[in-house]
Amino acid sequence: MAELDDIDNWLFDNSSDSSQEHEHFLQFSKVFLPCMYLVVFAFGLVGNSLVLVIYFFYQKMKSLTDLLLMNLPLADLVFVCTLPFWAYAGTHEWVFGTVMCKTLRGIYTVNFYTSMLTLTCITVDRFTAVVLATKAFNQQAKRMMWGKVLCFIIWVVSLLVSLPQIIYGNVMYLDKLICIYHNGAISTAVLATQMTLGFFMPLLTMVVCYSGIIMTLLHARGFQKHKSLKIILLVVAMFLLTQTPFNLAKLIQSTNWEYHAMTSFKYVILVTEAIAYLRACLNPVLYAFVGLKFQKNFWKFVKDVGCIPYLGVSSQWKSSEENSKTCSASHNAEATSMFQL
Repeated sequence: MAELDDIDNWLFDNSSDSSQEHEHFLQFSKVFLPCMYLVVFAFGLVGNSLVLVIYFFYQKMKSLTDLLLMNLPLADLVFVCTLPFWAYAGTHEWVFGTVMCKTLRGIYTVNFYTSMLTLTCITVDRFTAVVLATKAFNQQAKRMMWGKVLCFIIWVVSLLVSLPQIIYGNVMYLDKLICIYHNGAISTAVLATQMTLGFFMPLLTMVVCYSGIIMTLLHARGFQKHKSLKIILLVVAMFLLTQTPFNLAKLIQSTNWEYHAMTSFKYVILVTEAIAYLRACLNPVLYAFVGLKFQKNFWKFVKDVGCIPYLGVSSQWKSSEENSKTCSASHNAEATSMFQL
């Protein structure tokens, strides 16, 4: 997924469309995209903040999976915190100055790449934990140490590939003040990087790793097998449904400059971009709340803040943990409980 593709850069170029069609698109964009930004911001803020609170105060970092699952909501949280600025700019104009333009574009882009690279690492980690269970167990301490290095590398790489957005981000006046990124000399390289790190690499990793995981689970025994398979399919489906439309639209747009001036294609870019942003809301659910350990700590948090009665959750989780221990009697059984994080 590209970040805040320079919709505003060609938003006002209506050379191939009637002024009436262009005006209708302007009105639609002023309402639709800011509303979607605010929806993603609200749900993403609550969901990712809740995940981070539970990981910081209730869940000890005992494995590489825990470390990566904390890095993901952190990246998504910073990502969604930039959206209110773009929502205001989409409705009115950019009033935050050049420094904020460069800063917010940089923050937005860094956390987009961090989120997608972390997602890729989580997929590889799950493959290792299930398919190479014995090796992963024996090297758990070493994997934890390298996990911290890996998280640092992810943020550094994300910063490096985001430099064009920071360097060439600027405020321009095109009927109104807008914060845009535009540099024709390196735009192709930037798009290629976005498509590679933001879509094709995570997708290819999911296909390869989850195929291996599914084959392992199909040969394993345990009550968690069918649940794990459903979750895997849900993870892949979520990624495909939210990321494929926008990346496909960007790929098509890059093949012919005429698409930049087509009002109908501007609608496609706008809507698919908004759909792609939904990942920041769905990630907390798919990568944290499905874990039994996380769910247990979530109910502890709910009890501590006094929202609802505990409702006998302790005994429920005790039973789940006993079943989990029974299921973990062999390495194959351990594989089936991969989502009991």
